[in-house]
Amino acid sequence: MAESYVVRREFFHVGGEYAGPPGEEVMRGQMYVEKWTPRDPRRRYPLVMLHGMGQTATNWMGTPDGRPGWAERFARGGYTVYLIDQPARGRSAWQPGLDGEMRSLPASLEEWLFTASAADPRWPQAVMHTQWPGSGKRGDPHFDAFYATQVPFLADQVETQRLLLAAGSALLDRIGAAVLLTHSQAGPFGWLLADARPSLVKAIVAVEPAGPPFENVVIAEGKARPWGLADLPLAYDPPVAGAGDLQVERQDAPDGPGLVRCWQQKSPARRLKNLADIPVLLLTGEASYHAAYDHCTAQYLAAAGVAADFVRLADRGLHGNGHMVMLEENSADIAALIEDWLAGAIAAG
Repeated sequence: MAESYVVRREFFHVGGEYAGPPGEEVMRGQMYVEKWTPRDPRRRYPLVMLHGMGQTATNWMGTPDGRPGWAERFARGGYTVYLIDQPARGRSAWQPGLDGEMRSLPASLEEWLFTASAADPRWPQAVMHTQWPGSGKRGDPHFDAFYATQVPFLADQVETQRLLLAAGSALLDRIGAAVLLTHSQAGPFGWLLADARPSLVKAIVAVEPAGPPFENVVIAEGKARPWGLADLPLAYDPPVAGAGDLQVERQDAPDGPGLVRCWQQKSPARRLKNLADIPVLLLTGEASYHAAYDHCTAQYLAAAGVAADFVRLADRGLHGNGHMVMLEENSADIAALIEDWLAGAIAAG
């Protein structure tokens, strides 16, 4: 591995509360945070990196084939980096009898979903997946190294978002204004934290955020994210008493081949008032299952008054990416794209 640009690593926990029978209380809901201070700090705002389902902060620390991860890359660029393990996961304690049911993603699912999508294409874009290092199958050393990092996670996504909102708000209150970088399941965390602490979120980079609005598609089916972008309430203008007050409709036809029909607010759309002034970058890989529906999230944000820059990586000459873009062979090029966007967004802001 190349020489490290990090001169200090430290950790702490934020949030949490004591719970349990009298005399047997334990702490639950606390969130592990690792702070990386760069050798040459020169960015105005730190970067908070929020991992997805089944993952921990190791997602950002290195790749399965031994290359430096995005945490090192952004530290090299002068960012102070904060890495977290979601509450009730990894180094953020899960308490039996207090926290909910845990689930794990089986290796076979991760093969076709993340690492070997072209070998078993279940959405049209999957055949273009070329960027995962190695075969992406069990027995390949790079897949095995990746799958060894996977951990159980709370089955209840509403509770997951509630815990992260509480602990993430405590983190922002402690460190001050920051940029949020979310991936996959962590997508709603970015919207919720920006809604709760709009003055402390200076930009959001949403890498294939959980979506699309209101309904799961492609790899699962059923209603989800009743507040559009999240399962928990977001502040709309005009205000709503509950998620059921959001009037939505589905497109009659998709925007193009291989795309899903989007659910959107009926016109005139309510605004997401606390997100309106926050720069947003939404990134999508060419071969990921998100390629079929991330445009719906981008359209929803735009209709709600959030000026998100929606970038399909293929349009920037970055081809063949699946969902785990920070681990794939061209991950450094994708990080460079994000760095360039952040430099412009923060300067403009």
